[in-house]
Amino acid sequence: MKRIALITGATSGFGEATARLLAENSYNLIISGRRKDRLGSLQKELAAKFGVDILALSFDVRSKEEVNNAIDGLPQEWKKIDVLVNNAGLAVGLEHIQNGNTDDWDRMIDTNIKGLLYMTRAVAPLMVEQGHGHIVNIGSTAGKDVYENGNVYCGTKFAVDAISKATRIDLLKHNVKVTQICPGLAETEFSIVRFKGDKEKAKTPYAGIDAMTAEDIAGIILYVISLPPHLCINDLVVSPTAQANAIYTYKK
Repeated sequence: MKRIALITGATSGFGEATARLLAENSYNLIISGRRKDRLGSLQKELAAKFGVDILALSFDVRSKEEVNNAIDGLPQEWKKIDVLVNNAGLAVGLEHIQNGNTDDWDRMIDTNIKGLLYMTRAVAPLMVEQGHGHIVNIGSTAGKDVYENGNVYCGTKFAVDAISKATRIDLLKHNVKVTQICPGLAETEFSIVRFKGDKEKAKTPYAGIDAMTAEDIAGIILYVISLPPHLCINDLVVSPTAQANAIYTYKK
């Protein structure tokens, strides 16, 4: 029987790369995101290419009602979710705290923290009921070290770090694994969103660095969910060789 993975934020970046790799490795997928056209295209492509079942659900993880409706409305056979990848997340803006845009703050808090919580609350009971499962939360090196102008984004990722650790404890007796993966510099749409569409500015964090790719992170996700049942990677920090942590990099 093929395993089922649910991936949030599957329309780009880590989420899309993970969907492609898991489909290639015979996972049936529930892919979610807000861009319905992209979801539909990805669904058709992966189903045709890899012969797996793909269920596309367009909803916003920031909405508790939309999340609950999506998960409650799953056909029974799709509720046997083996893996939840809480990938949906973003950084918006890069200002000192006294100049911060509070709308940007709300967007990050609602997506990175509340969205992850809503998804976990909806899916975890299904895993508890079946007696197994694996929750993979995408954190960040920004959840390990704070940096100038990172204030609220760092705060949201520190929250993911704490929530991941607490969730691991809460679900320990139910045989549900919890893994946090904390990537450093990876060149995706992430920076374009942070700089609000300014593609030139979005290149600056990666200049002079051989940055990671979305496919690199997808490979790590596949690795951690493929370990034997008695093994769980709780916390994994990964960065380019030229990056030591959220603050220190070496640029050529």
